[in-house]
Amino acid sequence: MSRFDVIGFGALNVDKLFKVNRIAAADEESFVVDYSETCGGSAANTVVGLARLGCRVSFIGKVGDDAEGRFLLEDFRKDSVDTNGIKVVESGRSGKAMGFVDKEGQRALYIDPGVNSTIKIDEVDVNYVSNTKFLHLTSFVGEESFQTQKRLLERLHKEVKVSFDPGALYARVGLAKLKTIIDRTFVMMPNSGELELLTGKTDYETGAKSLIEKGVNVLAVKLGSKGCYVTDGSESHLVEPLKVKVVDTTGAGDAFDAGFLYGLLSGKDLYECAKIGNCVASRCVMAMGARTSLPNLKDLKSYKLA
Repeated sequence: MSRFDVIGFGALNVDKLFKVNRIAAADEESFVVDYSETCGGSAANTVVGLARLGCRVSFIGKVGDDAEGRFLLEDFRKDSVDTNGIKVVESGRSGKAMGFVDKEGQRALYIDPGVNSTIKIDEVDVNYVSNTKFLHLTSFVGEESFQTQKRLLERLHKEVKVSFDPGALYARVGLAKLKTIIDRTFVMMPNSGELELLTGKTDYETGAKSLIEKGVNVLAVKLGSKGCYVTDGSESHLVEPLKVKVVDTTGAGDAFDAGFLYGLLSGKDLYECAKIGNCVASRCVMAMGARTSLPNLKDLKSYKLA
């Protein structure tokens, strides 16, 4: 039996979120309405979402020996995320993300990666990572950490399934550079814009089909206010989201990933996985911050999804 259900591997950032009257363009001015400081990072948000749904989770990453690093570790521990795979280094600063969120919940994000960009393969315990059902990968700004992800997959036990959310950063590098990851991916969860960047297809159904043909078992395409499109090549579903008041879209895609993976771990069919993903994402956008309103298992049961 695997020790963990999911181990995440991606950037760890402290999110400094500014609620603004509008997102300013070049040479324009705006003003700050509210401010919050929370923990983030795409894969990190997803494992916290899974932890709140009762899954056994851990994380692979790197932080500095600073206030932000201690904040990131303590926040994980509050949600029972195992932190033994996170390396703390004395030199270098922990990652930060500065987000500006407007009245409609849309955002602009600026990343200061810090030590996230310097993870080496000898800083990752392959045996530790192999003790999970899923390894969930998200993007890094730095090339060194990206190469470490690929080297890890080359050494990882074949029994471990890989889930992959490329984000815009990895979607822009193209399929050829992502081949090592794509070849090992069981479930891939891009949004529609990322899917278009990766495949060149403007139609998400065609784009999803092309990745299924490259060997990905399951594609879940996030469509924002339109919900999601999911396919495994033999069945496909377009699933509508819950209707909620949007406060902040930060982390909505990560929350979807948590719900979808929870569905897979629970043996749900493709349609039910999509419904759970949409539910968790819808709950996420109802408050400022990527993790503030992530649901627990009791919440899912109230929607008759668990």
